[in-house]
Amino acid sequence: MFHRHPSFSILLSAVLLSHLHSTQAADFCVADLTSRMTTTGYTCKNPTNVTADDFVFTTLVRGGNTTNINKAVAVPGFVQQFPGLNGLGLAVARADIEPGGAIPLHTHPAASEMIYVAEGSVTAGFISGAPSNVVYVKKLNKGEVMVFPRGLFHFQANTGEEHATVIASFSNSDPGVQVVSSALFGNDFSSFLVEKTTNIDEAEVKKLKALLGGSG
Repeated sequence: MFHRHPSFSILLSAVLLSHLHSTQAADFCVADLTSRMTTTGYTCKNPTNVTADDFVFTTLVRGGNTTNINKAVAVPGFVQQFPGLNGLGLAVARADIEPGGAIPLHTHPAASEMIYVAEGSVTAGFISGAPSNVVYVKKLNKGEVMVFPRGLFHFQANTGEEHATVIASFSNSDPGVQVVSSALFGNDFSSFLVEKTTNIDEAEVKKLKALLGGSG
């Protein structure tokens, strides 16, 4: 009859524990948000410190504050807010838009986006790249879906008479975002240069800067 030596049991336990940790590491890489973001994502959180909460995001249950110039708000669930997304190529967001409001023209440089209308209706669209610059616009009702290809300018506007809620998914855990109006008029980009590079009258540029918090 074979008798196991005590040291064999210790060795077996160590091997199994090591295998468990390596399997977890291969299965997922929950973001350690205290680490520095790189082009490949965040450093992995120690698997022994990972909990089910790292894979759950509850912030989208409630909409944000739409009392602003756009009458709309977007609440992101990117890797910075949802660490379990790290390395998975996924992200989520919720947009709430009041009648007459809009999510302004913007782009996600690192991801394609798909939206699902959960409440109300929206008019949504995107602009294809140069030189064609074709505009694709569609009114979407509750339950309908639209996709925006990576990097293209797109928007959602509430042209209906009731509150609209849109749920968005992305093909990158850190899609990035740049809003056209903020990029042009919400910073210290010289009004003179904005005029020269957009052909918008400098007086109008300064008016828009005052409206959006820019200067210069």
